[in-house]
Amino acid sequence: MKLEERDFTSELQFQASRSGGAGGQNVNKVSSKVELRFHVESSALLTDEEKVLVQEKLANRINNEGFLQVVCQTERSQLQNKEICVKRFQELLRQAFTKQKERRATKPSRSSVRQRLEGKKRQSEKKSNRGYKGDF
Repeated sequence: MKLEERDFTSELQFQASRSGGAGGQNVNKVSSKVELRFHVESSALLTDEEKVLVQEKLANRINNEGFLQVVCQTERSQLQNKEICVKRFQELLRQAFTKQKERRATKPSRSSVRQRLEGKKRQSEKKSNRGYKGDF
């Protein structure tokens, strides 16, 4: 099943609090900062392999209790911050599940090797021409 087809809303926990930053008096009285929490281990929508992938790749975002945390406080509206949190959460999962392409080792081309060596030779000649060469 694709990531977009799964409905994580039942497993997401949201917590709102007052945020800092711009907003004037609005900041002091409105709880617009949103913190999304998702418990990886107890998720019914993720397979065991996916849980392992999330825990490995997103370890720096998972706290000691096993919650994946996403915080957003950029907008002045709690609803907009909540939507941004959900988008970021889905993007994090998408990044965790994408496999990195395996690197294939290649050799430098003949011309690139030749150019590198010529550049080194020019630099060497430039430096060897500097300074005082006495009569020995």
